[in-house]
Amino acid sequence: MAGGIFLGIGLGGFFDGIVFHQILQWHHMISHVHAHPTTTVAGLEDNTLADGLFHAAVWIVTVVGLFLLWAALRDSNGTLSTRVFVGSLLLGWGIFNVVEGIVDHHLLQLHHVKEDSNHRLAWYLAFLAWGAAMVGIGWFLIRTGEDETRASAGPVVNRSWRLNRNQSARTDGQFVIGALLHFARKLSKRSSISVAWICDPVNRIR
Repeated sequence: MAGGIFLGIGLGGFFDGIVFHQILQWHHMISHVHAHPTTTVAGLEDNTLADGLFHAAVWIVTVVGLFLLWAALRDSNGTLSTRVFVGSLLLGWGIFNVVEGIVDHHLLQLHHVKEDSNHRLAWYLAFLAWGAAMVGIGWFLIRTGEDETRASAGPVVNRSWRLNRNQSARTDGQFVIGALLHFARKLSKRSSISVAWICDPVNRIR
């Protein structure tokens, strides 16, 4: 399930970057920041850099998800569930949308869903509702899929699944957290967009 969730986060990030940033061009990563307007060449270059760093982070999350999925496939013992996998993807994608909507759109105000719209609040709420719906549907699919898997696995596999679930979840969590922290440290050192600048309200349009 962890692999599917991270892949879902990656899919959500790539969809956001490819569709909203590049195809529709509704916004860029820092297109609502006064110091980096998209109407100037320098500002557009800064936004392009920010988009690239965003895609790099999403790529790392996707790679982590692939490794977690591969580990789950090797240790599955024939108890894989399509319903759980699809639910995990939707859950991860929904988590991305909710976090993106709350942090980037509302708290930091780095960009809005549709910058040139006169109904930004409506777009903001629709984006959050989309993410919340995917979280709910994904969680439902995971729960029902796990129940079906345990019911069809038989008593021996079922007991083994219960005993190993918490241990594998802790191992996966430790690996994922370590990988993300390592990438965050690397990104913070090399990025020209500092955390202090992002958190400074003077540099953002209110």
